[in-house]
Amino acid sequence: MNFAVVYAIAAFWRTRQLAKRLRTRADVARWQAARLDRFLRHAVARVPYYAGLGARRLADLPIVDKQVLLANFDKFNVKGATYPDVRAALDRGDEKVGDLFIGQSTGTSGNRGVYVISEAERFTWLGVMLAKTLPDVLFARHKVALALPGYNKLYASAAETGRLSLRFFDLALGVDAWRAEIEAYAPDTIVAPPKVLRILAETSRIRPLNVFSGAEVLDPLDRASVEARFGARVREIYMATEGLFGVGCREGTLHLAEDVVAFEFEPGGGDLVSPLVTDFTRTTQIMARYRMNDLLRLSSRGCACGSPLQCVESIEGRHDDVFQLGGFGDALVSVTPDVMRNAVVDADRRILDFRVTQIGVDRVVLTLAHDLPAEAGARAVAALHAALLKVGAVEPRVELRSGIEAPFDRKLRRVRREWRPS
Repeated sequence: MNFAVVYAIAAFWRTRQLAKRLRTRADVARWQAARLDRFLRHAVARVPYYAGLGARRLADLPIVDKQVLLANFDKFNVKGATYPDVRAALDRGDEKVGDLFIGQSTGTSGNRGVYVISEAERFTWLGVMLAKTLPDVLFARHKVALALPGYNKLYASAAETGRLSLRFFDLALGVDAWRAEIEAYAPDTIVAPPKVLRILAETSRIRPLNVFSGAEVLDPLDRASVEARFGARVREIYMATEGLFGVGCREGTLHLAEDVVAFEFEPGGGDLVSPLVTDFTRTTQIMARYRMNDLLRLSSRGCACGSPLQCVESIEGRHDDVFQLGGFGDALVSVTPDVMRNAVVDADRRILDFRVTQIGVDRVVLTLAHDLPAEAGARAVAALHAALLKVGAVEPRVELRSGIEAPFDRKLRRVRREWRPS
């Protein structure tokens, strides 16, 4: 057996045991406190960025973001790997710098995020992921299809366990390029963005038993369509360059991965929050109090699955896509993506897809399917206009356009802000 696989098996069993041991929120808090204490005393103290800080509590650490991390990349990892070195290696197609594995994000927000991890961490991540998604993997083999906007080297480690047949389908080529191939492969498990799951559910003959949505916001419109056609519950995987943050349970509820990550929350507008994440399992590159760009709506209810891990009602989008519309005087009014989404979808049940884009301080474009009846479009325009007025925007102009295409060279963002204040 590959020695690295031992890390995966250990992480798998630890995660499964924790699922049994952590029965209350108090149990989760105690587990995190012990792990964070060790993380602060050993892992954090080893990297130059925190040298001499002597942090004893998580709150003693400064909040960091992507810009800070990239500007001080070599100071956040124990091997001193620099951002230019990592970028050069990625450009060459290399998967390692020295003995560290490297990877990158899809770059939808501009500059791509990158990371470095050890082989042990790569397989530890795998063990946690498999325990949360395919807990029977030690006893049953699975055929997994990954239809993603970039092949993450983390996923490649799964094939090395010998328990999975893993095949990657490149989204950059479009679904038509490999629809026949994925049908012939006949996966029992698929991981793909919601737009791809929906296309496959509507146009292919595959019938996977395990359906996982990742890389994009899972809109209720897509969930309903995919679940109805596949006859399987869609479970979300909340993951980014910065780590694994959550996985949907058998009930379909997204639970934060609080057994491996500590979460703090900042106000995100309305009842939304934005997370600060601390992954206390990573010791090669420290990810502590890292400010994410995501907007979450947390749930105050428990889940029928019995897990005490924090439930997420929905991931609503990103800070980048909070509209900034003209208000009274020179003020700008912030409007979160859920406001636009709910207004459009609730306007007419025939609306099954949409795009809302801010292109000016008072200009919003609503794009709907070309075959949608005119009265449905009119209702959606009126509902969106009314919703924007209600939150304080002064006379926003809503323009209706026709014709929607699902992008495959980037993540789908149904609500998108393209205008920026000067």
